[in-house]
Amino acid sequence: MRRRWALGLLLGGVSATALGTSEPVLSRRRAGTPVRRQSPPVEVENRAAGEPWWPPDGARAADDRRRQIQGYASATSLAPGDSVDFHVAVNPAGRFRITVHRLGWYGGAGARTMLTSPDLDGTPQPVPPADPATGAIACRWRVSWTLRVPEDWTSGLYQAVFTSADGWRACTPFVVRDARRAAALCVVLPVTTWQAYNQWPRDRRVGKSLYNGYAASGRRDPALRAREVSFDRPYADAGQPTQFSRDHDAVQWLERNRYDISYATSFDLHSGRLDPARHRGLVFCGHDEYWSAEMRRAAEAGLAGGTSLAFLGANSVYWHIRVRPSADGRPERVVACAKATPDPDQDAAGPTVTWRGLDIPEQALIGVQYNGIVVTPQPLVVRSADHWVWAGTGVADGDRIPGVVRGEADGVHAGTARPLGLRETLLSGSLYPAQQGGRRMQSTHVYERPGGAVVFATGTLGWTMALNRRGYRDERIERATANVLDRILGRIPHGSVPPDETGLETADQPEVPPGATNR
Repeated sequence: MRRRWALGLLLGGVSATALGTSEPVLSRRRAGTPVRRQSPPVEVENRAAGEPWWPPDGARAADDRRRQIQGYASATSLAPGDSVDFHVAVNPAGRFRITVHRLGWYGGAGARTMLTSPDLDGTPQPVPPADPATGAIACRWRVSWTLRVPEDWTSGLYQAVFTSADGWRACTPFVVRDARRAAALCVVLPVTTWQAYNQWPRDRRVGKSLYNGYAASGRRDPALRAREVSFDRPYADAGQPTQFSRDHDAVQWLERNRYDISYATSFDLHSGRLDPARHRGLVFCGHDEYWSAEMRRAAEAGLAGGTSLAFLGANSVYWHIRVRPSADGRPERVVACAKATPDPDQDAAGPTVTWRGLDIPEQALIGVQYNGIVVTPQPLVVRSADHWVWAGTGVADGDRIPGVVRGEADGVHAGTARPLGLRETLLSGSLYPAQQGGRRMQSTHVYERPGGAVVFATGTLGWTMALNRRGYRDERIERATANVLDRILGRIPHGSVPPDETGLETADQPEVPPGATNR
């Protein structure tokens, strides 16, 4: 099997010298006369010398009990020329600096330091009380430093790192958009989901997220959760959002393989700053659970117009949210999700419950939908091995790719609305033990619309780990992902055959029991 796998990879265009190395593994060569092309901005950017943006051992990382240094940004995304304020608290009072890093590949270094602030004065700042009606915790800390994004900065995922005079560190992420040039692919980072999980301050006393508050005992209690969360606060502890590493894996893989990409956020899709029609495809690279009606309408309109969608995580488009301004009127600073009816702020889009609860299930867009939490990592079991997604991987039906099904999983729900009039294919069928009880079926899935747009869903939170993370990388997953993106970009994967109109096998797809949720 190992020989068959390696042979398939070589036939599919993977360099033999790339197997097991940290170099780009995906060949872009095709038959015909070579043509000179202008390198995309992200590819050019990655030729710069890089350096790690965060100590690998997390040394002297701030925490929510002592709050040595923490901060937040006044915006989640900016275009070159825009300004962003950083609000930083330092305990005890003292000097600190802010370094800004662009995350990417950079020959394996992982980031490039873009600039460093002057020495700044920091003081302790309070944790405000939660809003008694919504549970939202919104800080009103003074502005510590303002950054005007230089005109020559490349679109990307950035981290502002706050470092105190005695070496304590924390950070906050933001995105730089490309408002002038339309890249072939746009990576949409799930900031609404990052904030939904943010339990700041994680102090066993006052912190709240859309999942939990704290009881008097210090235990997390879902009954005390917030129904609104604010971006005017740090992310918990040292500032890296929950599930951030899954997005980071995808970013590194995409940049290592020199795709023409730009970056945006959930809020950009919500507001219309991100127009899907300007791109061949949108890539939702991590855990992207919280979607507004505006986000969903934009994605569906883009798909109808020929823009493809690639969901590289699982449990996407699960909760319907409302996006609200801050109390002083600044837009896109609050995510509201009551998660129950009646919703006291219900508007024309309906209550903020699951999309299934609105009879608009995510499966109607994605092709699969969330069906459970994976107790222990499981192999992804290949189906439809002759499909173009698997071209060049060397897999056969029934092959097991270790550890890819993990975290949360999606599957096909019989009796639930499906995408309309399309060629659909199940690419895996992987039984897994579910935290909710019993065993359920994970499915990787793809469908194609008559106009050529593709919707691909990995159906697992383990996929991006298999793309990039040391100890988890799998060349078969890399090749399959490249096949999907090449199809979106108009390239036909080497050795591929047109997909059959196979229909879906749904008999062994267990339903999530009525009333079950993902928490």
